[in-house]
Amino acid sequence: MNLAKDVQDSILEVRIRQGRPLSVVNSKGIFFVSPAGRLTVSAQTAYKVSWEDCRMTLQLMTRSSLYMVQDQLLSGFITLPGGHRVGISGTAFVEAGDALNIRHMAQFNIRVAREVIDAAQDLLPSLLDEQGRVRSTLIISPPGCGKTTLIRDIARQLSKGQGGACRHNVVVVDERSEIAAVRRGEPQMDLGPATDVLDGYPKVSGLMLAIRALAPDVLITDELGTREEAQAVVEAMTAGIPIVATIHGNSWEKVRLRPAGALLADFKVFQCVVILSRRNGPGTLEQIKRLD
Repeated sequence: MNLAKDVQDSILEVRIRQGRPLSVVNSKGIFFVSPAGRLTVSAQTAYKVSWEDCRMTLQLMTRSSLYMVQDQLLSGFITLPGGHRVGISGTAFVEAGDALNIRHMAQFNIRVAREVIDAAQDLLPSLLDEQGRVRSTLIISPPGCGKTTLIRDIARQLSKGQGGACRHNVVVVDERSEIAAVRRGEPQMDLGPATDVLDGYPKVSGLMLAIRALAPDVLITDELGTREEAQAVVEAMTAGIPIVATIHGNSWEKVRLRPAGALLADFKVFQCVVILSRRNGPGTLEQIKRLD
């Protein structure tokens, strides 16, 4: 079954669930896909995903080598060439409270990565101080609201010296290979001519390596989650390097209630907070809040 071209162009997510209708998410909501590859609101007439569909999907995504992506699978996702991220769930084999293996993988959420050139054009001037220096900025939003797309374009514009900024040496710590979509050492997304990418590095070690070895003017990374990652950001701040990062949430006040957010707030790492939503589609700018 092939999806119609207009359907493909509008997709933000593809949801594959064994025994249930194939569905997609676009800017207008959740729709099902008919056997002919058209969108429908009827679950009864939609294509029903089979066990064989799930088996083939997993085989194609992992290139028939589950062993090579086992660590990613235990984290709940794999990243495909092009930066497309696939959330995968099934039946966990648990020992001492930790998932050691995942079996019967039959649910996939494919998040389609798209490069949007100049996505940060209107925002970037607000992230610069009076001398054109980058303010450390935290971008907050729920999943699927365009955080990664936005920081990708921030990296590109800072690297090129656009939006009122001088040209910066940018280092992107791309733990999930979503920002740059590196393939055989070369970013497939345009991050600008003066950007280094640490592809697949855990954020903690990647940020420390960037500080020690790459002399960045600005650091960019995606989806801060743990207190250890927040601590690495604090260390970068104390080294005098501005950081642009993202975190899941819908307000600075709620982010501060989590251990990582509390640490960032206590050390006053960020001078600016940006809130995104999907209210008018992914990337809706809800608020720019100055913290300095």
